[in-house]
Amino acid sequence: MGHILIVAELNDQGAIREASYELVSVARKLAEETGREARGLVIGSGVADVAAEFASKGAGETLFADDAALANYNSDGFNQAIRAAVEATGADLILISNTPSGWDVAPRLAAGLDAAYVSDCFKIDGAGDGLTFYRRIFNGKLDAELSTEGITVATVQPGATEPFEGTSEGGTTALDLSLDGVRSKFIETKQAEATGIDLTKAEIIVSGGRGVGDPEKFPEIIQPLADALGGAMGASRPVVDAGWLDHPYQVGSSGQVVTPKLYLACGISGAIQHLVGMKGSNFIMAINKDPDAPIFEVADVGVVADLFDIVPALTEAVKAAKG
Repeated sequence: MGHILIVAELNDQGAIREASYELVSVARKLAEETGREARGLVIGSGVADVAAEFASKGAGETLFADDAALANYNSDGFNQAIRAAVEATGADLILISNTPSGWDVAPRLAAGLDAAYVSDCFKIDGAGDGLTFYRRIFNGKLDAELSTEGITVATVQPGATEPFEGTSEGGTTALDLSLDGVRSKFIETKQAEATGIDLTKAEIIVSGGRGVGDPEKFPEIIQPLADALGGAMGASRPVVDAGWLDHPYQVGSSGQVVTPKLYLACGISGAIQHLVGMKGSNFIMAINKDPDAPIFEVADVGVVADLFDIVPALTEAVKAAKG
């Protein structure tokens, strides 16, 4: 039986992303089910303390690749670091977050290791004879179950599971790494102008769809309810495609996958692309004039009514309840 290697990802401030602790949750569950041992990996420059933090917060024994050339992500350097960690641990399952850098390095890593590659998993099950990977296909219309042989590289969808919260025992070990043949180097980062918020961290989301009617109605109708509830505003893909709101507001398989405590869908019919992005919410309320709208199939509470009658009244009721 091999090991599980958890590849941590750092943010621009050098801290471990929450998605990496979600990988810890996945790895610890699989370790219990399969008898494997989970190990962490932190890559960067001056990351010994960060690696120790990762080790103590669930990852257990953690390797770290520390080199000035790894201060910023580049596919060649990170690929070499992960391969060195695989060789050092004998890992046969490598978990990487399904983020832009994960999309880039994971298939390169799998090709170099001659390993199986499964992308964008929302669940991995180790309770059977082998590992079973679950991912959504055909724009979320179907769930695929896959099994692999030998070494496997898998990327896990952020938000698919809760991040691990707890402590663990484990030390850190520096990887003996020689970055030979690195053909790419970091030049600069250009930060796009911030629009919207990170909906994956919102506990309450009020989303609007084409039923809202026009872009002016979002700040007039949808945003006030989101503000009253202390939440964030979201939108369906047609709203973003029409240019009514920017892409960071989009909930769905081609936008953000969210799992808030409360999700309110206003004037959203419920195309599968949207349902994939929000059906994991803890409680779903839908408001739509069409009683046959697909959104009602996943809603805990469905209101068949005109959103322009319900949403403003709900906003005022929330404000009154809060005093």
